[in-house]
Amino acid sequence: MLIGNRPCRIYGEAHAEYLLLQMTGEHELQSIDSEVAAIAQSAHQFLFAAIPVENWNDALSPWEAPAVWGKESFGGNAADTLRFLTEQVVPTLKQQFNLPENVKIILGGYSLAGLFALWASTQANLFCGIAAASPSVWFPGWMEFEQRHPMQAQHVYLSLGDKEEHTKNAVMAAVGDNIRTLHSRLIERGADCALEWNSGGHFKDADLRTAKAFRWAMEEHT
Repeated sequence: MLIGNRPCRIYGEAHAEYLLLQMTGEHELQSIDSEVAAIAQSAHQFLFAAIPVENWNDALSPWEAPAVWGKESFGGNAADTLRFLTEQVVPTLKQQFNLPENVKIILGGYSLAGLFALWASTQANLFCGIAAASPSVWFPGWMEFEQRHPMQAQHVYLSLGDKEEHTKNAVMAAVGDNIRTLHSRLIERGADCALEWNSGGHFKDADLRTAKAFRWAMEEHT
């Protein structure tokens, strides 16, 4: 369906208990079906929306930053993306699919979309859970920003491939230490937070790892 001229892919059912949102790039669309099938192994009723972004590096980065690999820098337009989510996507889906007013909203994503989900939780208390698979927590300034603007979601899933921190890229190699620190921080604040290590590098099983993140965020953990 079109939301604000964007062709969003919608899966799941009306009247659902959970609304799952994921910002997606062109490179992810071919694996969305398999991701949703894996999420559906959960016992919970959900409506899932895959929301496309035109420029991955610009739309999902919270502030401008120089290129880390290749020549493409980061435009820092995450605030516009979040506004689109909160002002157009969520109200439209609630209305179209008769979602309960207190539907539990989980924002998730992979890589830079995972970082966007974490950052969005510092800006809005709309999300009960964050499903961040291999999030780009190496992003310049992120760890300092989150220290000053703590995330508000109470259920946070983090994951990383065990080879990701062994990259030769000096900026991205910080991802391992940063995700360990973020996990410890959230636990100390009393959040329900998991950090899961997966075998392989950044691009292995992205769809299944994102699905696992969403499934975890829908479970109650005591």
